[in-house]
Amino acid sequence: MNIEPIAYFHSPLTSKFGIPRQAGIVRELRGQIVFEPAYRNTEALRGLEAFDYLWIIWGFSENVEAEKHATVRPPLLGGNERRGVWATRSPFRPNNLGLSSVRIERIGDGVIHVLGADLMDGTPIYDIKPYLEYVDSHTGVRSGFVDEREWQRLEVVMPDALRAQFAPDEQETLLAVLEQDPRPQYHDDPLRTYGMPFAGRDVRFRVEGRRLVVVAVAAV
Repeated sequence: MNIEPIAYFHSPLTSKFGIPRQAGIVRELRGQIVFEPAYRNTEALRGLEAFDYLWIIWGFSENVEAEKHATVRPPLLGGNERRGVWATRSPFRPNNLGLSSVRIERIGDGVIHVLGADLMDGTPIYDIKPYLEYVDSHTGVRSGFVDEREWQRLEVVMPDALRAQFAPDEQETLLAVLEQDPRPQYHDDPLRTYGMPFAGRDVRFRVEGRRLVVVAVAAV
């Protein structure tokens, strides 16, 4: 079976570094599903405005050539313990396909504006389907190793002068992304400065313990 993108995703996050590890974790994060010309038909969107959430089927386009293994190291487990790839949501999968549930913010001009996606800018989208609560939501179920660990958010310190380089809604989203600790989980070097592209700027920061300090912001 050959599949082709019906749309591409637009996001302020332009690299894998900093992408939320699951959809819905950073609920403020805005993005747009922009359809390719062949699929830019408003009739195909008729009725979608009556739904709150979407399923997106998309491609891990940055990992196509990456080597794939039967086991992976989930970030929630500190990047050291291994689990079978089918027991995780690792981006390193044989068919490079991802599945995310995102909230619909609004629909206009053939573009779906969404919140909470875990996709980087330029990600190809292969299909979308409406989220149906009565079949897609399950409560009181087991979630494997996720039940054993809780993701620890960081305290983020960002000087006012650096915050001012972003619009108010961008500030809120950026802080929420940084709280999730974008670093590989096996990194623990308080002297190391990391860079994360966001909304056309390079955000530089250091992490010591559970405290992240933004030290510089520069144009990309």
